[in-house]
Amino acid sequence: MATTVKSDLYKSAGVDIDLAHSLLDRVKERIAATRRPEMLAPIGGFGGLFQLDLSRYRQPVLVSSVDGVGTKLMIAMQMNKFDTVGYDIVNHCIDDIAVQGAEPIYFMDYIGIGKLRSPLYEEVLFGIAEACKAAGCAVLGGETAEMPGMYGDDFDLVGMITGIVEKDKLITGEKIRPGYAAIGLKSAGLHTNGFSLARKILFDQCKYTVHTYLDRLGETVGEALLRPHICYWPAIRQALAAGLHLDGIAHITGGGLYDNVPRILPADVDVVFDRSAISTPPIFKLLVEAGQVDEVEAFRVFNMGVGMVWFLPQDDVAPALKICRDCGFTAEVVGEVIKGDCRVTIN
Repeated sequence: MATTVKSDLYKSAGVDIDLAHSLLDRVKERIAATRRPEMLAPIGGFGGLFQLDLSRYRQPVLVSSVDGVGTKLMIAMQMNKFDTVGYDIVNHCIDDIAVQGAEPIYFMDYIGIGKLRSPLYEEVLFGIAEACKAAGCAVLGGETAEMPGMYGDDFDLVGMITGIVEKDKLITGEKIRPGYAAIGLKSAGLHTNGFSLARKILFDQCKYTVHTYLDRLGETVGEALLRPHICYWPAIRQALAAGLHLDGIAHITGGGLYDNVPRILPADVDVVFDRSAISTPPIFKLLVEAGQVDEVEAFRVFNMGVGMVWFLPQDDVAPALKICRDCGFTAEVVGEVIKGDCRVTIN
């Protein structure tokens, strides 16, 4: 029989165990909706249990990644809006493994916070649960650490994801050859990168607040900055199922096109991007103009409107574009592969 014990002394030190249990109860139903049949136990154990059905695979490879939301959390706090950062952490992590062709199978979160509070906690986990459910990815577990004196009023959000792919279906980029097309899938905005520079420009230099409405944005500064990271997995999954030669994918995060694309290129090719083919959201134009950011630096700090790049032979371009658009993404040919030495040029 469970024993009910009050922890008043611990609460007086800044950690409310009872509140943590109460808030978790509010989100359990949403999290349970992400359950996959491979899960062997409900959330709450010391370790999450996930049994792979090995009969479905010939040579399964597990693909894992970990990342955080970064200083975008500061915008969420200023807006007092926390559901979108749940989408951010899940979708960023999914995209990181999807570029290698991996199906996301389970996700785990870590929240470090100075003072646990509602509705912050529920909104973050609701966003995580909904993003995982949309991708068919289970929330296998997580950790919430209340640490007064460590974070103050701030908090940190980290995600860990695991996916699976057949070894001979891994997307590595090694097959990319001269003549391949580069398809850019449009981003929703900054996604989860470049916020330290964005905050400096918009808040320190321009003296805007998150509530400043700008006609050129058609929304407030905070709304533009909080647009959640897009999950591109549905289009990747369909392209692979259709048998397209999707031989390389780059997730455009910190480092932009200049740093992320070379991570998957063979040593003997370059990519030349056509600047005029890239549709740049208004928030980036504002940042570049207001901050007097050199365009080369802008394309290295921000994604500048390209959240992901696909590399395919020319014969697969038309069906790839159709799949992307049918999945609701804006996609265009934004560059081409030429002979070179693993460099990116934006003309």
